[in-house]
Amino acid sequence: MAADPLLRPLYPDEDLSHAAERLTLFLIQYWGGPDTYSRTRGHPRLRLRHQPFAIGQAERDAWLGHMTAAVDSMKVPDGVREAWLEYFRDTSAGLINRL
Repeated sequence: MAADPLLRPLYPDEDLSHAAERLTLFLIQYWGGPDTYSRTRGHPRLRLRHQPFAIGQAERDAWLGHMTAAVDSMKVPDGVREAWLEYFRDTSAGLINRL
């Protein structure tokens, strides 16, 4: 994301490590791990948390491309890969808030 000219402006912090940590904690919790995300940040409220950022189809597609590449780099079993990518596809589509 750091080098993506379309997505980088959506991350206001110069240091992206905080965004990476939030995403990591959210995904750990979503997939059945500890509830550290909710204990530290409250309920995920994904649509509300993303509302301030202009997310159109292009931003969603770029983000999904990065997430697909990240999943593919991990070489997880096909069933896991498809479950993760289905979640990312569906959830990211629901976060589109601009035409």
